[in-house]
Amino acid sequence: MGSALVLALGGLLYIPYALSSVTGTGGGSTVGLIYGSLGSAMMVFAGLLGARKRFPTWRIGRGTFWMRAHLWIGFLSFPFILFHAAFRMGSGTLTRVLMGLFLVVFLSGIFGAILQHYMPRMMTQRVPMETIFEQIDRIIGQLVQEASLTVKDINAAIEQEMIQAEEAEKLAPAATAQRKRQAAAVINTDQRTSQIVTTFFELQLKPFLLSRHIHKHALANPSQATPLFQQLRVLVPETLWSKFDDLENICEEKRELERQRRLHHFLHGWLLIHIPASYALLLLGAIHAVVALRY
Repeated sequence: MGSALVLALGGLLYIPYALSSVTGTGGGSTVGLIYGSLGSAMMVFAGLLGARKRFPTWRIGRGTFWMRAHLWIGFLSFPFILFHAAFRMGSGTLTRVLMGLFLVVFLSGIFGAILQHYMPRMMTQRVPMETIFEQIDRIIGQLVQEASLTVKDINAAIEQEMIQAEEAEKLAPAATAQRKRQAAAVINTDQRTSQIVTTFFELQLKPFLLSRHIHKHALANPSQATPLFQQLRVLVPETLWSKFDDLENICEEKRELERQRRLHHFLHGWLLIHIPASYALLLLGAIHAVVALRY
């Protein structure tokens, strides 16, 4: 409301100035310099948010106050600079570059404010297991270890079944050749199953968990991952199905972590444009002020 009142006051004062000006409005006039000074002061104040973040121990207002002030006063500086420039891009190269930079800063700031307002809610809805962004890689490492241990448990259970089958084959009487053949068949089947599970982990599950470009992997799509795990389940006893449920849950957590990573990059990516453009604007603005006042 304060910014709206200041903007309204600045607009009301600009109208009689523009109508009564004999030589035309411009940044070099007294009123134009006042508007330019006010707009520049607002820009500098908005830029102080960076210093406030760099020194969080400074007890000069709360962080939320500085963020709101940065947003609204930075927004307010744009129309005041337009009043200063009489709504023109300028006649010189420097002024045109300044106005272009200011437009980039202004629009990127509005875009960032919209993202900051809506994206956290979207992340809460789309990433139920959201975690601290800096911890994502560490958590993924834990998922790889957990998946590796789960696969080892599966292979250990299969190996135990093979040992039991071998013992049954050795203890079986010579007359029960059919039982020996059945035991041998079980051993061969278990060996193939163990190899299939190991190959699945090494060639599909582990690369998927370690990759940042999961769209290249079949496990990134639940509709493709579910049949793969279902094929593995039919190869093992029902008592081991819960192990594959754990692996599926690990895959889902990996998808959510990568979804969070993408949303986080999208949420903060605009700063790669906004911050450098803001510093360049402040620097060139200071040069413009010195040159304009001196010459």
